[in-house]
Amino acid sequence: MKDIIDILIIGAGPAGLSAAIEAAKCGADVLVVDENSKPGGQLFKQIHKFFGSRRHKAGVRGVDIGNELLKEVQELGVEVLLDTVAYGIYPNDEGVALAVKGETGVIVHPKKVIMATGASENPLAFPGWTLPGVVGAGAIQTMINVHRVPVGKKVLMIGSGNVGLIVTYQLLQSGTDVAGIVEAAPTVGGYGVHSAKVRRAGVPMYTGYTVIEAVPNEDLSGVTGAVIAKVDERFQPIAGTEQFIECDTIGIAVGLTPDIGLPSMAGVTFVNAGRLGSQVPMHNRDMMTTKEGIYVAGDSSGVEEASSAIEEGKLAGIAAAEALGKIDAQTAKEAKENVWNSLNQLRTGPFGSGRADAKEEIIKQMEEWEVNQNAC
Repeated sequence: MKDIIDILIIGAGPAGLSAAIEAAKCGADVLVVDENSKPGGQLFKQIHKFFGSRRHKAGVRGVDIGNELLKEVQELGVEVLLDTVAYGIYPNDEGVALAVKGETGVIVHPKKVIMATGASENPLAFPGWTLPGVVGAGAIQTMINVHRVPVGKKVLMIGSGNVGLIVTYQLLQSGTDVAGIVEAAPTVGGYGVHSAKVRRAGVPMYTGYTVIEAVPNEDLSGVTGAVIAKVDERFQPIAGTEQFIECDTIGIAVGLTPDIGLPSMAGVTFVNAGRLGSQVPMHNRDMMTTKEGIYVAGDSSGVEEASSAIEEGKLAGIAAAEALGKIDAQTAKEAKENVWNSLNQLRTGPFGSGRADAKEEIIKQMEEWEVNQNAC
């Protein structure tokens, strides 16, 4: 590992790997670090086939897309350090601190940094939520799809967004019984293509309901079920509507929050991302933040899907390489326009248009910020 590198990419998920590929194609010297023991991020949990257009890997399983990206990264000679944590970003170009293999401390000096740190699952607090057997949907995916370990015999899922629906279907594929999906909103939140598969499998949908408590077993080593109840227009439980659902596992799929720890250390400016999550780094159409040379991509810049993360990673990789003079402006412009066309396709329809509006609002605020900076 060299001390001085062109581009440091933090996170080896779909956004980070895609950024590495584009930057390396342009001739940039790229280092990718990830705290996990395996690269690929969420892709290796996704055994379902993607949908949409061929351009967006329709019909290809997430795990296969991950393998394709890894193969291309290796062929391009990109260095990937796993079990490596980026734990500090120092001001005035003093470098980025890495803990390699959890032990060796190293300071690297990248000319550009792309933060593709992903997102973390949102918790949901209710009586019994800390009991064994109450598990995040991401953990369920890791257990059944990566480690091939059953999470229980009968699962109740809380949340009907795409994650809740997809994980429910994957539980069914693994041979697990699903007691139902509980959703506080009056309608299912995820795509129809996902909810249809779950409905066809006979999984009950409790829309307009919330979880009241997890019911523990005698020695508090697990759960025997959950109490759910209908909610009113303010999403408050309605007395007298409670019912007990038998299960030994409760899955929580109530959204994700962008991981912004490292951008915070870098001192970038944050904005409210609306439906893309909570606070995210303000960034422009090249994915660059308010700190020169620091880019974001994927869920850390606003929670979407793996397909969008891949495209945003491409944008950041191309833009960083262009800023280093590895690619001429006209070639970079054409490449970025091609990526934006792909992103715009992903951000259409009843679900995608809202994400498109939220992303454009972030970019608009960045443009206003740049105007104000130039005025000063």
